[in-house]
Amino acid sequence: MATAASVGGECAKRFARVREVFAESFANGEVGASLAVTVGNESVIDLFGGHRDPARTKPWTEDTIANVYSTTKGMTAICANRLAETRKLDLDAPVASYWPEFAHAGKANIPVRWLLCHKAGLAAIRKQLPDGAFADWKLMTESLAAESPWWEPGTAHGYHALTYGYLVGEVVRRVDGRSLGTYFREELARPLGLDFHIGFGPELDARVAEMIPAPPSPPGAPNPFAAAAANPESLVGRVFANPTLGPGAVNTRAWRAAEIPAANGHGTARALARIYGALANGGSVGGAHVLSAAQIERANTEHAHGQDQVLNPIPTRFGLGFMLTQPMIPFGPNPRSFGHPGAGGSIAFADPDAKLGFAYVMNQMQMGLGGDARGFRLIGEVYAALR
Repeated sequence: MATAASVGGECAKRFARVREVFAESFANGEVGASLAVTVGNESVIDLFGGHRDPARTKPWTEDTIANVYSTTKGMTAICANRLAETRKLDLDAPVASYWPEFAHAGKANIPVRWLLCHKAGLAAIRKQLPDGAFADWKLMTESLAAESPWWEPGTAHGYHALTYGYLVGEVVRRVDGRSLGTYFREELARPLGLDFHIGFGPELDARVAEMIPAPPSPPGAPNPFAAAAANPESLVGRVFANPTLGPGAVNTRAWRAAEIPAANGHGTARALARIYGALANGGSVGGAHVLSAAQIERANTEHAHGQDQVLNPIPTRFGLGFMLTQPMIPFGPNPRSFGHPGAGGSIAFADPDAKLGFAYVMNQMQMGLGGDARGFRLIGEVYAALR
């Protein structure tokens, strides 16, 4: 039997209105969600509510984790930037200097930084991949090494929705010896106490929220998934439908077990706000180091801006692996904010000017790749409370 939604957690008095808006969302179609904000590395909001299943029978608790789709890309970016900070990885060196097979098909001179800012021209794989290929690291990376760029690398950028994770993740693996998921767990999640995972075993399944598909988008609204279905052989068709994901695939054990560093990170809003809060406050929290202030500044420098070859006509703006604040995807009102949204509505970012880390995680998806009205309204209420 379904039960009424309730909200738990902590919220500083100053942000009482944020809690009200978060609670109201469950009367307006929200199923389950968590929201966290840090200011000056101190937690000021840590809320959760609703349910982790569409039948609304399983409460969303403080330790519920959910798939955040492309919000995962920010965590992958931190791993690459951390290796760059320690000079184990040269972002200006050719990818092929770490991954020799990558030099095939005219890719010998593509620098690592173009993988991070979506300029490599490898947003999709042309040959049809089998179902379940997302879980086969060897197949995905070998296919990318053999692939020819869709545009002249460096001359344009286009959202590498799924391939970003395999490209950056394979470079991390070649440099460090550990997979991206293992590197993140050992270098960041454990030291910082983050409940965030890029690939995990069945021991966590009881805590995972079931992702609920988005309703159809309104007529006339930009919809890359519809564009992909209409022309499956096109660039956008290959980006979003190769390999195909069957109905409910993201709720399977195979999806959760795989390391898909662009799309299958699972965690709490608390974890994301904590690590982004560190990036907003010089790069460390609780004595644990994430990135140096100098590397944060490099990562938060614009490397791509304008028309996106994949999301056309939507423009995008990227630094070194992070999306930078922009009119269609605003990370608050300040100009230096950076982070990453995820398909369906999740969003997390750092604001160095406000010294703020923000994260919103949910399971009822809405159509779109760059956050939605729920998260943006909460962001607005947080900044209103700071004024």
